[in-house]
Amino acid sequence: MLFLGNIDPELQLDVLQKVERPGLVACDTMNFWINGKRDALWKVLENVDVLIINDGEARALGQDSNLVKVAKLVLSRGPKHLIIKRGEYGALMFNEKQIFGTPAFPLEDVRDPTGAGDTFAGGFLGYLTATGNRSPEAMKQAMIFGSVMASFTVESFSLDRLRILDYKEVQERFREFKRLTHFEDIQ
Repeated sequence: MLFLGNIDPELQLDVLQKVERPGLVACDTMNFWINGKRDALWKVLENVDVLIINDGEARALGQDSNLVKVAKLVLSRGPKHLIIKRGEYGALMFNEKQIFGTPAFPLEDVRDPTGAGDTFAGGFLGYLTATGNRSPEAMKQAMIFGSVMASFTVESFSLDRLRILDYKEVQERFREFKRLTHFEDIQ
C-alpha cells in the first residue's frame, strides 16, 4: 500500500514512478494544489485507487457544489474510490457501484478537531492493510474504522488521546458505531 500525502502533485507522480506498483495507491491533496497545479493533480489521479479529500476540496476539484456530480467526474478520471471527509457530518465513499456514508461518531466533548481527517485516512488505510481485504464490505468497514479513530483524536489535544488508546476501546467504539447505524429493513 502507498499513501501519497498532501504534497506537490508533481512530487506525488515522481514517487509513483519510482516505486513498484503497490496493491493499493491512495492520495490526499488540498486546495492549494487543486487551484495551482490542477493538470498535474489530474495526472496523479489517473494512477491512484483511492482519493481521500474533504468536501471543500472535492467541490473545488470537481468545480461543482453537488458531491454526487463531483464524484462522477473524479471517478471518470481515474480513482476507483473517492472518499469525501465531511468533518462533524461524517464521510462519504463513492465508487462505480455504490455510495456509502458514515456519520461522525456523536461526542459530547470535542476538544480539538485538528488532525481528525488525517487520522480518518490513517485508520481507513491501516484497516485495509491489516486485513489485506479490499472487498466492498472491507472498504465499508475501513470507513467505519477510520471514523472510529478520528472520533478518538478529537477527544483531546493533538495526539494525546491516541497515545493512551487501547485496542479494546477501538473495538468497543466500532461496536457502538455498528449499533448507531444498524437498522432492519422495512416490512
